[in-house]
Amino acid sequence: MADNSATIFHSNRYNAQAACKHCEGVIRHEPWCITLHPTVYYAYQIVADPSKLTMGDALILRSLGVIWEANACQGNCQRNKTSQSSDQA
Repeated sequence: MADNSATIFHSNRYNAQAACKHCEGVIRHEPWCITLHPTVYYAYQIVADPSKLTMGDALILRSLGVIWEANACQGNCQRNKTSQSSDQA
């Protein structure tokens, strides 16, 4: 009979800490991950930094009435809270 106390357990070298922060892929990235798909990477960039928007896309959005720029109100917007409290008074 073999001595089971000396058995060495091998674990998979992949773990949660090794997962991609975008798609959480451990062994391989998902097809839609920004590390693989250039269009998805572009969309990720322009959401994070509106200055990355191309001139052509900016013109298309502007013609549709969309203003693509940085969020003027970071965190809790005091302006909205003040206008709401004055409306309630």
